[in-house]
Amino acid sequence: MTRSAKRVLTIGGVAGGASCAMRLRRLDESCHSTMIDQGPFVSFANCGLPYWVGDVIANEDKLLVATPRLCHDRFGIDVRTMTEAVAIGRARRVVTGRDLDRRSVEEFPDDALVLAPGATPIRPSS
Repeated sequence: MTRSAKRVLTIGGVAGGASCAMRLRRLDESCHSTMIDQGPFVSFANCGLPYWVGDVIANEDKLLVATPRLCHDRFGIDVRTMTEAVAIGRARRVVTGRDLDRRSVEEFPDDALVLAPGATPIRPSS
């Protein structure tokens, strides 16, 4: 009896989620890795944000570190941007995601789930 490849689903990209998904694939090339993120980017250089805000870097594309195609071609990761995780079915080991562009819903099965959704910044009152 052969064992099927482990399915790892990462919710969230950018620094935490993308780094984790890529590292997992380096450690186990047989795993099936999927990453979903509700934003349009897989990964960008967070350390470059002050330079973009300060107009030192004029083009935000210069901050992009990885694209869905690069993640797929180099690491074998199935990346779904503009996909919001709307439900986690722990008993069935499945996450329901909604494609924000097409409004379609898809289920993503997992053997391991990584949560790296990030946060929303707040501006303190002055």
